[in-house]
Parts: sequence; structure tokens; C-alpha cells
Amino acid sequence: MRIATWNVNSIRSRIDRVEAWVQRADVDVLAIQETKCREDQFPHDRFAALGYEVAHHGLNQWNGVAIASRVGLEDVSRGFPDLPQWGEPAVEEARAIGATCAGIRLWSLYVPNGRHITDPHMQYKLAWLDTLRVQTQAWAETGSPFALMGDWNIAPQDEDVWSMEYYLDKSHVSPPERAAFQAVLDAGVTDVVRPHTEPGDFTYWDYQRLAFPKRRGMRIDFILASEPLAERVQGAVIDREERKGQGASDHAPVVIEVADA
Repeated sequence: MRIATWNVNSIRSRIDRVEAWVQRADVDVLAIQETKCREDQFPHDRFAALGYEVAHHGLNQWNGVAIASRVGLEDVSRGFPDLPQWGEPAVEEARAIGATCAGIRLWSLYVPNGRHITDPHMQYKLAWLDTLRVQTQAWAETGSPFALMGDWNIAPQDEDVWSMEYYLDKSHVSPPERAAFQAVLDAGVTDVVRPHTEPGDFTYWDYQRLAFPKRRGMRIDFILASEPLAERVQGAVIDREERKGQGASDHAPVVIEVADA
């Protein structure tokens, strides 16, 4: 089975490319982030025509997460307990959706950006990640296969950014963010993509300043799996080619190959 995650940066703007890619990549399940639409605006019909069921969680033109599956889609959860809120008035944003696909519990996650080290949004980000840590530990204790997939807005290692000097005073690489990411790992999951990639294999390149052709990217999209699932992962790839061309998302899809149980 092929499972993927992809921040598409607006599903309505990107649907033609997503449609073509899922067929070309032959993925069974796709976790999507930044759908940037309400439920009534999501292109369910385009996925259905390709044989995918979709569960979507979107409230407005910001954030939004989804899971598309052609191997079953059961027990859908939008968010998880005790998630912190943000905004005026404060609300629980559309940043997490879970579903069981072919016996594997999968979560599509869009972790808050944090904006800047001193921004209040950074405290929201860290609180959000700590809530995820608590949930991850509880899920890991069940001994069942699951994965946390998505845009984490964190580059946990120096090799995950094109220049640490450039990012030293910016978000995504700060010690508190990296500690929060490590805490999730320590709660019972492992990065199942890194063993199959090399330093400099990034997943995100800004649209500005010719970042993509200059290879000025970051690795911030991850698939973290529990041990029962991690031991079934046979391969992984970051599809950098999908970042090329007109109308591309600023993120590349990340794919893992999972053996049957």
C-alpha cells in the first residue's frame, strides 16, 4: 500500500495537479493539508471519480485538512481532545483529521506556523504540539498501527534547512520547536522517511526569491509512524518533481510504501 502526505496550498487551485499526481503516483491514501476551503467547497466529486472516499475538515479559507482513501475510510475524527484555540474569538482550527484506512489509523496534521519566535502564535504552536504529544502517547500505548502525517512547520535537524545561518533568528528551527517535535517522537513514533532520503532532500521551497531553483528549501513535512506500522515501511520518497512547473504547490508530496500486515 502506498500512503502519502501533501500540503497542496489550496485544493481548489491545485485540484488538476492533485488529480494527475494521485494517478501517476498510484497512491492508496493521501493526507492533505491547507485545503483552504469549507466542506461545501471541497471537490469531492473529482476524487470520487477516481475511486477515493474523502473526509475533510475545513472551516473557512484558512488551514483545512483531509484524507482521501481508496482502501476504506472509517471512524473519522475531526480534531482530538484538548486542542488549544486561536483567534478572536478563539476557536479550534481545522488542523487535524483522523481516519482508519485498511486497518491503519492515519492522521492528517497541519501544525501551526508559529510565525516568529516572539509571536504569540509560537506559544499556540507549542501548546498544540504538546497536546499532540499527549495524544500520541495514548495512541502508542494501544499497540496499534498509526501514523501522524503532514506539515509540521518544524525543521528538526540542521540538515533540514538550506542554511542554518539564515534561519537562526527565525521560526521552524528554534530549540523549543525542535524539543516539541522530539517530544512527539519520544511519545512512541518514528520518522519513517528519513532512512530513505539524504541531507538536502527538502519538502518545501518558498515561492519567493527563486528558492526552488536555488535549492533553498526546508524539510518540514513528515510521516511519523508507530512501531507496528514503522516495521512494515519498505521505502519512502519525496517527490521533488511535483514542485516543478506552473501552478505547483510550494510543498512536495511525501510517499511511503507499506507492506501488507
